[in-house]
Amino acid sequence: MSRLPVLDEQSLDSDQAKVVEAIRRGPRGPNANATVGPFGVWLRSPAFATPAQELGAHCRFGAALPRDVSEFAIILTAKHWRAQFEFWAHARIALEEGIPEEVVEAVRIGEPLVLERTDLALVHRLVTEYFATNRVSQETYQEALNTFGETGLVDLVGTVGYYGLVSATLNVFEVQVPAGEEEPLP
Repeated sequence: MSRLPVLDEQSLDSDQAKVVEAIRRGPRGPNANATVGPFGVWLRSPAFATPAQELGAHCRFGAALPRDVSEFAIILTAKHWRAQFEFWAHARIALEEGIPEEVVEAVRIGEPLVLERTDLALVHRLVTEYFATNRVSQETYQEALNTFGETGLVDLVGTVGYYGLVSATLNVFEVQVPAGEEEPLP
């Protein structure tokens, strides 16, 4: 069970309701479930929730990266932090964006990846190198800069950082996957 109860939308105060409205007016759309996952936690601090959800909208929908590349970075980050809810949510999106099922499954269970696309192999190398060493080699940095450009590389690193924040939120507050769903990560 999650450490915080799911908020009842009818009981939100005006600042919380504004955040929910902003989430639904944005690229996530009018049907976005804005009271679960990290949003359900962040709504306890609307001043935090507002810029956090805006940054997330940029990372998912406005980054200077192809959507499949962003989603691949997100599931790598969720796996690293063992964020069950985040991996559950974004593995499905990664598949919808064209990441092969066998790649998503290999990330999920921690098996070596076979990546035919050089951009995904580079993202994997950069993200795993960073998580292993808290740094990125000059060679990896230069290749990522050449591949994604300055803006794309900033967006890639920012996406990994943002989903680290999401993962911390989900893990500390023990946000569970929806009822009836199994935790995806071993």
